[in-house]
This record gives sequence, structure tokens and C-alpha cells, in this order.
Amino acid sequence: MMFFPQKWKCSWSLLGTVASVLALVSVAHLFLFPLAPSLEYFNKGQGQKSCTPINASTSGVDYDEKNLKPSLDLDHRFPASHKSVVYRGAPWKAEIGRWLSGCDSIVAEVSIIEKIGGKECKNDCSGQGICNHELGQCRCFHGFSGEGCSERLHLDCNYPSSPELPYGPRVVSICPASCDTTRAMCFCGEGTKYPHRPVAGALPTASGDHTSTDWEKADLDNIFTTNRSKPGWCNVDPTEAYDLKVQYKEECDCNYDCLLGRFCEIPVHCTCINQCSGHGHCRGGFCQCHRSWYGTDCSIPSVWTSVGEWPRWLRPAHVEVPDGAHLSGSLVNLDAAVKKKRPLIYVYDLPPEFNSLLLEGRHFKFECVNRIYDDENATYWTEQLYGAQMAIYESILASPHRTLDGEEADFFFVPVLDSCIITRAGDAPHLNMHALGGLRSSLTLEFYKKAHNHIVEQYPFWNRSLGRDHIWGACYAPKEIWNSMMLVHWGNTNSKHNHSTTAYWADNWDSISSDRRGNHPCFDPYKDIVLPAWKRPDVATLSSKRWSRLREQRKTLFYFNGNLGPAYAGGRPETPYSMGIRQKVAEEFGSSPNKEGKLGKQHAEDVIVTPLRSDKYHESLAGSIFCGVMPGDGWSGRLEDSILQGCIPVVIQDGIFLPFENILNYESFAVRIREDEIPNLIRILRGINETEIEFKLENVQKIWQRFLYRDSILLEAERQKTAFGRVEDWAVQLLQLSEDDVFATVIQRNRIVETPLEFEHHALHNYKLP
Repeated sequence: MMFFPQKWKCSWSLLGTVASVLALVSVAHLFLFPLAPSLEYFNKGQGQKSCTPINASTSGVDYDEKNLKPSLDLDHRFPASHKSVVYRGAPWKAEIGRWLSGCDSIVAEVSIIEKIGGKECKNDCSGQGICNHELGQCRCFHGFSGEGCSERLHLDCNYPSSPELPYGPRVVSICPASCDTTRAMCFCGEGTKYPHRPVAGALPTASGDHTSTDWEKADLDNIFTTNRSKPGWCNVDPTEAYDLKVQYKEECDCNYDCLLGRFCEIPVHCTCINQCSGHGHCRGGFCQCHRSWYGTDCSIPSVWTSVGEWPRWLRPAHVEVPDGAHLSGSLVNLDAAVKKKRPLIYVYDLPPEFNSLLLEGRHFKFECVNRIYDDENATYWTEQLYGAQMAIYESILASPHRTLDGEEADFFFVPVLDSCIITRAGDAPHLNMHALGGLRSSLTLEFYKKAHNHIVEQYPFWNRSLGRDHIWGACYAPKEIWNSMMLVHWGNTNSKHNHSTTAYWADNWDSISSDRRGNHPCFDPYKDIVLPAWKRPDVATLSSKRWSRLREQRKTLFYFNGNLGPAYAGGRPETPYSMGIRQKVAEEFGSSPNKEGKLGKQHAEDVIVTPLRSDKYHESLAGSIFCGVMPGDGWSGRLEDSILQGCIPVVIQDGIFLPFENILNYESFAVRIREDEIPNLIRILRGINETEIEFKLENVQKIWQRFLYRDSILLEAERQKTAFGRVEDWAVQLLQLSEDDVFATVIQRNRIVETPLEFEHHALHNYKLP
């Protein structure tokens, strides 16, 4: 990404060499998959040799030579060992580690003038939305629209009916009762004993389970029955049902957020971004901000708020009130001077269709979030891998690197919650994919195009760099935004697997026209970052320090537990699943019998490759030296599982980068095996000497926290303590940690300057096989 020279005040020698700092791979090495690109070309004199930081303002004025600090000879001061340079405990790619070691710690604070908005909105958004006081535009709640949120939308739960299908074709939102047409969500409705009880999640299962209700056919006698001997729902008293005094429809469930209990009888906190920062009420995923506050998480103050209530990233601030404002009673903007360190990130306050509405209207409470709340409003962490997007978004919003001044920003974060689009695609008629061939990948692409059009039309920042300083969480990126940095979950460079790698048809993008999608891969290692998957804070792992297990405590040579494909009972039937990789490993080393009763051809006592679920999964990882990291249905969280338990990852996926692989030196803590080397996997691992094993295990212990979303988790711990005065066990464990986490790693990567020269190189780069 680009830092503009007039802001950073770097020497031209720094700028002239910066392309080498972030040119993390060479064209010659990129296609020697599966290994991450080599940085050996830096040794030929192209790398950055020194940094000359300047303690000066970023206002664009000339600097005084007295502000120059001594130049550091990075090559000599920070020599590489095992092709890496250690910075803050982590082994980085050598040139990145050198720059961070020599320059990051002496980056000076700069004074930023934050613009506090005071524009008003039409009719104060009619009480059905939040006013963005920067733009004077309303952000309307689910089911409302228009300049002042005065237009009520009608969002059907059902598709058109027919005699055969009284509630229309099957869809997640299908409703045989009362549809809330502001959200396309189904409730029992007036005339029942429990009108606000959801009627959701009772579609027939794929196996045809007879206990599932098919809402495509009338079943009103059962839903609304008051006959205690019939399995009812909307009139069933929870106490009587728990005492087994009445029958009830067991297939019905409490899927909507904000409610718990078998009959949704317990109201609990809903899940919102940063829980509205203490300045609003969370209504099903949409923050209903207190007056004078706005933003997706209600964290942006307007001119009418008290400075003492401003978030930490805006304090301490020196506020200047314009002359005469107290006389006229009109105050459009305030200037607040705040000292910050770069990089500075401006977060777009997008219309809620790109984030808050996707949360507010979800039909399953676990979709695309990393937490929900229990019956005491304590945090319940989810297992959703896509919870990573919510975690990084929350950290950015609460970060001291955040700025409201786009003119001073180094980066621009575009918060489109594509994890919610992916998990919600097609769940209601207004999110249908009929025109997109049923592909949720295509729907996601359309959302990104709309977001791009919005920021180009509403803001001046895109055109100053053609989006190169913008950050998106996009794997399904349309060609219009490909210049930007992508925070992705899947690092496929297309260098080998030059097609969609998923086994799930609705995610397959091969049929999407290149006119819409472009010809780029999911990931460009020169500019993008693969983020770790979300993993909940596991108290047992944290308290027992499983990551610190010594070599002699690890008895299993190689361990993998997961779906192994169609050869095993319950295995995924699709041939493309895992790109065939798990299947090949199981064929050679399977330790559990397949459907034919056979073990792997080379099975061994100290090698475990099994599809059998284990309640001691984490303990088994912690008892192993090497752990398998292979694709699942595309993305999987196996790398994070391995590292968080202190196991050396063994990566088998050619040309596909893992989290931070283009910035951290994976050779220091992982092993990569080519797909064609799978038959030799165990022989290769047995050939690694004990010294190398000890070295890699030690480095896993140094970097494991960089795969944990500690910052976001501690934000939640602080909210829980403020609201209820409690500190949960997971918070106690996390508060004892001090190493850099996922968010800190992203910030450190983005501190490194990039020049237009590198972007020119990007434009010339292609991803065709040699």
C-alpha cells in the first residue's frame, strides 16, 4: 500500500528502495510452488540499507535538517539468520524484519487535525435511522429507506405461493405464520399466546428426517394448536413443556439473535459491532446510536457530544471552537488536534446495506459473528472461522491508528461484511441469487462493486491513488477494486490451481465472466495479506500453555483429524473437495479404516490421519510434533489449530499462501510439502534432524499469539467488565499475554512504505504458469 512521501517525510534513499522492502516475492520464485516466494534477491543490493526517520509534521511543509536522526545501517545491524530477522519475537522475512527492527520503533508521532462533524439529517432520520454527521446522510434501519428514512420497505419472507406450495418455494425465511416485512423474519404473530416467538429453522433436513416440518405444506394445526396432546409451538407454555406436560414441535428452534431458551423465552444481548461502544443500543445487529453519536459501532462523536466521552483514539484532544459559533448557535465542524503514530486509517461509514443490515437480518444467530450472549449476557465465543472479519473490523474501529481525517490517512478501510453476504446469500427473497445463477460468490462480487461505486461518488479519496491505499476484505474482488490491498482468507495465487478451488458449487466463480470479475487471482503476495481464521479463546489451551509443550512431550510424529473425503463414512462426496489433497494423504497414511476396512498403504503407529471426531482434538495436537495443514472446502483453520497448540505446521497446498506467509519467515516454524511429494511425506518428516525440530518448535512458541485475535477479544473483556463488573476465565488468561497479535501484525506490515514503482511492477506482473 502507498504512504505518500509528503506525509511520511522519508529520505529519497528510503523511497527509492522501498519497493524491495515490500516486493515480497520475485517473479522467478513465485511459481516454484508450493514454497512461499524467496527474498534472496534482496542480497543483490536491491534491499533497503538504512532508514532516516524525520521527526516532523506531515502537513507538507519543508522540514528542518536538525530534525534528522542518525541513519541506521540495517544490513550490518540486523543480519539475517535462517533467512529471517527477528522483530518483537517473530521471525520475519529478512528485509521486512530489518526495516521494522531499525525503523519501526523510532517512528515519530504526528499532530493530526480530526474533523468532528456537525451536519444534520433530514427529519432526524424519522427515528428510523442514524444520522452520519460527517455527510449529513441517514443510515436507515432494516426495512426503511429514503433521504429521511421515512419510506417503509416491504421485504417478504416467502416467494409467491401456488396451490401445491402455499408458502412458496423453499427458502430460509419461509414463513407459515406472521412475517415481519421490515426484516423478512417469521414470528407467531397476533392471536397467539406468544406473538413474538420466532417460527424459524424448521425446513426438512437433507436426510429427510421425519421430525422436520416442511413449511412448503400447510401445518397450521400443529403450529397454532392449543391441544396439549399435539406438538404445537406458538401457544406452548415453556414451563409446561420443560415439565413434559405438553407436546411441542421439537424441530423448531430458537435461531434468531437476541433470544435464548428452547422457546426463545429469554431475552439476551444482541451482537453488534463493538457492542455500540457504550453509545447506543444493539437492535439485532444494527447499532441504534444515542443522539449525536454515529458510525457502525456508534464510536464517532459529533459536535454536540462531550469531549470527555470521546473514544480513546480521539484523546487527548485540543479542540478549537470557531469564532462566533457560540453567538450564532450554529456549529458545523470542530477541529480537534490529536497526536498519533502512522499508519493512519480512515474507516468509511458505508450505508448499512454493506454491514449493519446484514447483521440485523440474519436468520441464524451464529452466522458471520465471533460471539453471541448467554442467559446471563456473558460472552459465548463461536467457532465461526469467518468471525475473523468481525474481529479485525472491531480492532480497526477502536485503534489509535484510526483517523477521521481522510486527507491525512495512509489507508482507507472499506467495511463490507462479505462473510455475512456469503453465509446469508439466498436466505430471503430480497437476497435472492436467481439472476446470478445461484452463486453466492457472484452476489458478493456485486456488493463490492456497489460499495466501490458509493465511495467513488461520495468521497474524493479513491481517485488520488486509484484505490491503491484502500483495504478491502475481499476474496471475490471485482476488477474495479483489484488495485487495493485485500485482507483475504484464501491465499490462492492461481500459480497452480488456476480455477476456483472450492467443492461447494455456490462458491465456484469459474463461470463468472471475466468482464465482471477480471482475470486476477484471489491473492497477490506483493500487496495483500492472508488473515488467520477466527479461533475462540480456549481456556484449557491457554491455562495449560499447550503451545509450550517440549519436544519430549510430543509423542506423535504427524497428526491430522478431519474430513477425508468419500472413501470414509460421512466423508464429503465431491471429488474436488480439498483439491484431492486430504484424500491422497489418507490413502497413504490413514490410521482409521475406510469404507472398505482398509488402512493407509504406509500407515504407522506414530502417524495419525483420521476422520473420527475427538473431544481431545486440541490435546492431540499438543501431543504431536508435526500437524497437517491441508485445504478443506477451500479454506480451513488447520494452520491456526496447529500453531495455537504449539505444533509444527506441515503445509500441503501448492501455490496457496497461508496467513502472513508473505511477511513472516515460514521456514523458521513450518514445513512445506509439495502435493506430488505426499507419498514421501513421512519419510521427509523423519529426515528432519532434532536440532531443526527444536528450532521450529521454539519459533512456533514465539509467533503463536500472532494468530490470535487478542485485541478484539480484550475489547470484549473490557465491555463485560464495564457493564457487569465481571472478568471471565478467558479474559484472565488473555490479559496475561503480551506479545503481538493478528492486528498488531497487520499494522506492522502496513508501516512499511511503498512507492509507485512497486505498483508499476504489479501492473506488469501476471500469474500464468511458466
